[in-house]
Amino acid sequence: MQLSKKDAYLAIDVRTEHPIASAEILSEKDKYLVAFDVDDPKNPLNWSKARRWYLTMFASLLVLNATLASSAPTGITQAWIDEFHMSEEVAALTISLFVAGYCVGPLLWGPLSEEFGRRPVFVGSFLVYTIFQMAMAVSQNTASLLVFRFIGGTFAAAPLTNSGALISDIWDARTRGQAMAIFTLAPFAGPSLAPAISGFMYVSGVSWRWVFWLLTIFAGVCWLLIVFTLPETFGPILLVQKARQKRKETGDNRYYAPMEVIKKTIGQRVENILARPFRMLIQEPMLLAATVYMSFVYGCLYLLFEAYPIVFTEGHKFNAGISGLMFLPLMIGGAIAVALYVLIFNPRYEKEIARCAPNPVPPEFRMEIIAIAGPIYAASFFWFAWTSSPSISFWAPLMAGGGMGFGISWIFVSLFNYIIDTYLMMAASALAACTVIRSLFGAGFPLFANQMYARLGPEWASTLLGFLALAMVPIPFVFMKFGATLRAKSKNAAAKQPSGLPK
Repeated sequence: MQLSKKDAYLAIDVRTEHPIASAEILSEKDKYLVAFDVDDPKNPLNWSKARRWYLTMFASLLVLNATLASSAPTGITQAWIDEFHMSEEVAALTISLFVAGYCVGPLLWGPLSEEFGRRPVFVGSFLVYTIFQMAMAVSQNTASLLVFRFIGGTFAAAPLTNSGALISDIWDARTRGQAMAIFTLAPFAGPSLAPAISGFMYVSGVSWRWVFWLLTIFAGVCWLLIVFTLPETFGPILLVQKARQKRKETGDNRYYAPMEVIKKTIGQRVENILARPFRMLIQEPMLLAATVYMSFVYGCLYLLFEAYPIVFTEGHKFNAGISGLMFLPLMIGGAIAVALYVLIFNPRYEKEIARCAPNPVPPEFRMEIIAIAGPIYAASFFWFAWTSSPSISFWAPLMAGGGMGFGISWIFVSLFNYIIDTYLMMAASALAACTVIRSLFGAGFPLFANQMYARLGPEWASTLLGFLALAMVPIPFVFMKFGATLRAKSKNAAAKQPSGLPK
């Protein structure tokens, strides 16, 4: 029995993890179905390593750009308070509203990239983001600052949502972990660097507007690089482009790509774009648990923008620039974590690939580093809590930030890889759902930080966060024990093989 075009469906090539035509529909009648050939140069996984590493580093740079903007006001809030007579709560809102934009953006950028491709989304969203950094530089009142921050954050969410998906497009499972380890440093490098940059600009007497002119220049350069150097990487869209080229070269309109036979109404497209991430979040306990853990960690990161000034500016009497430097151990700890992952855990993963061959490595194998990172992260909060008194050397709470950065990096690289390994071609929507909830935490935590630290004191406020972090520690162990069972019942998971974890 031969299947018609309308019966065509997608399958996943085990080697490339990209969609191909199912072998069952490659009948004589469907010989016009376009798929990736072996060693096809159009397949991103066959691009040169130099090109793929450039795209990985560039995707990380785009995330660094967006996250620099998120925390840029940390060092200049006093200038806004003096010029626009805003309260400290409204000044904190300038950070929260930008991160709140991350809640809206992923609802569009992740699913849109799966409908129309990664490149158009990057080009359009980053242009608007650049324009609103310029708008911030010329703002004349508090209302415009708040509105522009929210809109800027909405469009800055595109690289946070789609850069991870881009990396999953161009790397196979063997090397994706290494690429993702480097990539996950970017979301925390920005918040670590921005307070010092903006703080020293403030204490040197430079107008706060130059912080945003600097961000505008950086964003503009990145946008030009997107336009001229960022190709399309999403497999289904590349197959559509290949089919179009085939029709043009041969004059035969019977050539088609798998994505072209899936006809969707406008309503279905809107549903896919807006509802798919949340539907996945509700249907997938694995995704929900990973999202809760990442969201708590992310919220605590942005809470530190309020906690650090209380400990270092008010407690140790540092100026805005020196207080900004206190964030650097977060980045340094993250960099150490990335180096150890690349040197120790990625080779372990490659050995696991050989052990599991010809089957892929179960996603639960990614959990071994978070099983280590979770306790380190919780312990770092207790460390920060009970060394935050002005009577204790500032070096003690400063070094606690290194442990936090280390834990954050491994937690995120582990869960990012787990989500991508589990959902593959649905990874952008899964990451979009994760980014939305994570951003709600990131936007909300700074709003109650001042009140919490004022009421409980720095010691007990940070201790409370340490206990909450401790409550998250069992999550990876639950994944390792029950992950295979949950994936087998999942409607969206591409990886349904048994866990196969070494005993």
